[in-house]
Amino acid sequence: MNFPDLHSWNLDYAAAVALQRRLARQVELTNRLPERVRRVAGVDVSYRKRGDIFYAAVVVLDFPELRPVEVASWQARVDFPYIPGLLSFRELPVLLNAFRRLRHRPDLVLVDGQGIAHPRRCGLACHLGLWLDLPTVGCAKSRLTGEGPEPGFAKGDRSPLRQGGEEIGAIVRSRDGVRPLYVSPGHRIDIPTAVDWTLACCGRYRMPEPTRLAHLETNRLRREDEARRSGS
Repeated sequence: MNFPDLHSWNLDYAAAVALQRRLARQVELTNRLPERVRRVAGVDVSYRKRGDIFYAAVVVLDFPELRPVEVASWQARVDFPYIPGLLSFRELPVLLNAFRRLRHRPDLVLVDGQGIAHPRRCGLACHLGLWLDLPTVGCAKSRLTGEGPEPGFAKGDRSPLRQGGEEIGAIVRSRDGVRPLYVSPGHRIDIPTAVDWTLACCGRYRMPEPTRLAHLETNRLRREDEARRSGS
C-alpha cells in the first residue's frame, strides 16, 4: 500500500497532545464503506514488557468467509515513552511500515485499541484511519474512558458508552457470557455500523477474527525473534 505521510513523528509530549487534538477534528463519523466490503484487515502490535522492540502485523481476510489472504509485518525499536493516551505514537510508526508491505488494500480495518473512546477523541484507530484514509474501528479489550451499563449476556447485546453526555462508542458482548469489548469508530464509520461490523467479524472467540489473527501473528514474531536473540 502507498499513502502519503500525515505528519512527522519527532514530537515531544506537548506537541503530540496538540497534534491529537488537531487530528480529532479531522475524524469523520459518517459511513464511507464501499457498497460491498470484500476485504477486512485486523492489526495488532506486540512487545515484551519493558522491551523496546515492537512487532506489528496486518492480516487481511476476505469477507464474509474470513479467510486470510495476506499477512504483512514489521519490527522496529521504539523510543517514544509509554504515556497513557498517547499509545499511537509508540505503535503506529511500526504498524504503518507493515501496511506499506501490503499488496491488497482492505476496505475496512479493525484495530485492537481505541477509536474515539479516548480522552481527546483520537485513539489508535482514529490515528491509523487518518493516515490510511480508510474506515477503521477500535475494538478494545478494556475501557480507556467513558461509562456505561453492562450489556446483556448474549452475543450481540450492547449498551452505550458515554462521556459527559456524549456517546463515544458501545460496550458489546461479542460472544455469549464473555467479557465485553469496547467498540468505537476510528474514521469514516459511525457507532452502530462499527458495532455491526465488529460482530460480523466475530466467530468462536471474544475478539473479532481479523484482530485475533493479527495478535497471534505478532506473538509468533516476538517469540521467534527472542529465540534468535537468545541463540536457542
